[in-house]
Amino acid sequence: MWLWLLAGLAGLWLLRRWHRERQTVARLSDKFVLITGCDSGFGNLLARQLDARGLPVLAACLSEAGAARLRADASSRLQTVLLDVTSSQSIAAAAAWVRERVGSQGLWGLVNNAGVAAPTGPNEWLTKEDFAKVLDINLLGLIEVTLSLLPLLRRARGRVVNVASVMGRLSFFGGGYCISKYGVEAFSDSLRLEMRHFGVKVSIIEPGFFSTAITHFDTHSKHLLSCWERLPQETKAAYGDSYMEDLFVSMRTTQKRCSPKLSVVTDCMEHALTSCHPRARYSAGWDAKLFYIPLSYLPSAFTDLIFGWLYPKPALKA
Repeated sequence: MWLWLLAGLAGLWLLRRWHRERQTVARLSDKFVLITGCDSGFGNLLARQLDARGLPVLAACLSEAGAARLRADASSRLQTVLLDVTSSQSIAAAAAWVRERVGSQGLWGLVNNAGVAAPTGPNEWLTKEDFAKVLDINLLGLIEVTLSLLPLLRRARGRVVNVASVMGRLSFFGGGYCISKYGVEAFSDSLRLEMRHFGVKVSIIEPGFFSTAITHFDTHSKHLLSCWERLPQETKAAYGDSYMEDLFVSMRTTQKRCSPKLSVVTDCMEHALTSCHPRARYSAGWDAKLFYIPLSYLPSAFTDLIFGWLYPKPALKA
C-alpha cells in the first residue's frame, strides 16, 4: 500500500518536473548569448545550435582561424570575438565589445565553456606552473569573465551556465583539471545564491567523458612524456617504466570510451539557457548519470577501492 502511494507520488513529481522544464522563455530571438571556447568541441556546436534556433550568438574564440571556420558554418546573426581568458586585457576588451552589441537590454546568457586538461598526470610529476596553466583557464579565467559581465546579466535577469565535469565531483587523476572543476562547482554554487535575488539563474553542466580536444590521447601523451623526462632519477625508479606504459594504456582506453555525441552536452546547455525553469545541475552522458555521479555520494573508502584498482602500480610499493 505504502509502496504504491510512494510510487504514485514520485510519478506525479516527475510529471510536474517534465511539464515545468518544457516551458520555454519567450522572444528568444532577442536574447544575446555569449559562449567562450568556440573554436571547437562543445562551444562550437552550441554556437551553431543556438544560431540555428534563432538566438543572436556572440561566440568567443581563441584564434582567428577558429572564428573564421565558425562564421562560415553559421548564419549572419552569429558574431565572433577573440578572447584569451587568461588575459585581463582581452577579457576587458571582449566585455566592452559585448556591451556595445547588447545595449540597454543586457546579456541574456553567458556560457563559460573554455577549458583545457593538459598537463595531467601523477601530482608528483608536475610543477606549480603545470597546475597554474590549467587553473588560469578553467577557473580563474571563468571567474574573471563572469565578474566582468555580471552587470549585463543582472540587467537582463539572465543565465550563467558554467561547464564543470564529473571530475568536479570525483578526483580520478592528478593535475589542475580536477582541482579547477571542483572550484567551478564551488564558485557556481555561491554565485547562484547571490544572484537569485537579481533574477539571474546559474546552472552547472557536469559532463562525463566525451570526444573533444580535451580528451585527445596525443595531447596528453605528449605532456605526460615531457613530465616523465624531467623527473629526477630517484623518482623515475620509484614509479618504474611500466607505470608510464600503464598510464598510456589507461589513457587510450579512456579515449576509446569517450562518447562522440557532443549534442548530449549542448542540449543540456541549451535547456539551461532557454527553459523557464533551468536546473541547478545537469549530468550529461550515461557514464555521468549511472557511474560517476552516484559514485560521488558513496564513502571515500569505496571510491578509493574502485579507482585504486584502476590505477597503475608503482615499482616501489610500501
